[in-house]
Amino acid sequence: MSYSLQLYTLRTAMSEDLAGTIRKVADIGFTQVEPYNFVATAKELGAALKENGLTAPSGHAPLLSQDQDEIFAAAKELGITTVIDPYLPAEHWQNAEDIQATAAKLNAAARKGAEYGIRVGYHNHAWELESSIDGRTALEYFESLLDPELVLEVDTYWAAVGGQDPVELLGRLGDRVKFIHIKDGPLTRDNKEQQPAGQGKVPVLDVIAAAKSLEVGVVEFDDYSGDIFEGIAQSLAFLNNAANSTTEGATA
Repeated sequence: MSYSLQLYTLRTAMSEDLAGTIRKVADIGFTQVEPYNFVATAKELGAALKENGLTAPSGHAPLLSQDQDEIFAAAKELGITTVIDPYLPAEHWQNAEDIQATAAKLNAAARKGAEYGIRVGYHNHAWELESSIDGRTALEYFESLLDPELVLEVDTYWAAVGGQDPVELLGRLGDRVKFIHIKDGPLTRDNKEQQPAGQGKVPVLDVIAAAKSLEVGVVEFDDYSGDIFEGIAQSLAFLNNAANSTTEGATA
């Protein structure tokens, strides 16, 4: 299993010292990252990633509200092969017509991304799971409208906060899910209460196992009350230990 780190987790540290933050991420043991809003920082970020031997298979950027050519050009510069739109507020997910319009826009973005050799995806929050369209969650209705080449990055924590069992949701969404956000905590909307993987209420290992076509599991904290570098280190250690235990069990 391949793990990455969503750099939004370290937004404060990165705003103060981008190169030093990336160096710490590498020292902790991450080999991949998921940048966000990377157009403005592409050159500096690209240099820091190269210097520390990190790659960025995916990245977040507001495809539906900013210049797509700029986004895809910066993504190509960084080696990002999947650009994921990270956020559309709750009002966009309340009725079929609005969801159809969003799907059409993302399908168009995917056609443009293909010109750059880049795949397009979408990342959910809680509200896409709290709203229901024709007996399905808004996210599942949305998925049914997407062209085949589009992918989903399921934020499994927010799916649970939104009232869905993330294991069952991943089963229903099937091969569309190529990335997941791995986070843990008490399943509240207080981001400061989020915890390292394996320390909260999310069945993290079951979630990972349920994503049958998963390419990368992305560690993320929206916020954290402790030392964020210790938090991400604990998450990665939990995931690596679980992977090692599985490997040892398979060879025993």
